[in-house]
Amino acid sequence: MRDVNVNAGESGIQRLFVFDKFKLRLSPRLSLFAKRALDILLSLTALLVLIPLIFITSLVLLLIQGRPIFIAHSRIGRGGGMFPCLKFRTMVNNNEALLEKYLADNPAEQAEWAATRKLKNDPRITPFGAFLRKSSIDEIPQLVNVVLGHMSIVGPRPIVPSETVYYGQNYADYIRVRPGLTGLWQVSGRSDADYVKRVQLDALYVANRSLVGDLVIMAKTIPAVLNARGSY
Repeated sequence: MRDVNVNAGESGIQRLFVFDKFKLRLSPRLSLFAKRALDILLSLTALLVLIPLIFITSLVLLLIQGRPIFIAHSRIGRGGGMFPCLKFRTMVNNNEALLEKYLADNPAEQAEWAATRKLKNDPRITPFGAFLRKSSIDEIPQLVNVVLGHMSIVGPRPIVPSETVYYGQNYADYIRVRPGLTGLWQVSGRSDADYVKRVQLDALYVANRSLVGDLVIMAKTIPAVLNARGSY
């Protein structure tokens, strides 16, 4: 395993990688092919199963929030290129101006935003949007991103250009892989973890990624989503 700067208190996270010695002995090219094949199979299956939920969610959003139902936010993908990251819309339409004014009027919230790029009491989020975020339903459209090859099921969460400053030299690790629907950050507290920890987790994943590791993270994602810990 490559030595990655993770605090000693993160032994529980590192235990995710005790199976490192049990990695499937695949060539790098075959491993990438297997990961991509698994991404396509799982995302297409999930989209088919979730068609009723996608339809109902879209209808409710149309009735109570109006258009647009979906948003396509520009995020950084593998190799540093940009891609449209899809989500159900959970915010008001003038969210950027509202955030700027809110942070200016609430200096205490600026520290929370700087540390996590999240706000527990985000004024931009609609009531139904809060439910979608808490349940992670808002991210279901990203299964389309996985099918198109923009994302993977497991990997670092996609970031915007303004967040690259938080990664420093670890930005090179981030762009080595496709961003993921889930990853170490999602199963380690999500928004309850500060950005320093998030970057460490991304670097740890990239340094130790394997098909077995991805399956472990997928399995741990289910209780993390059900518990909705750190999801806001």
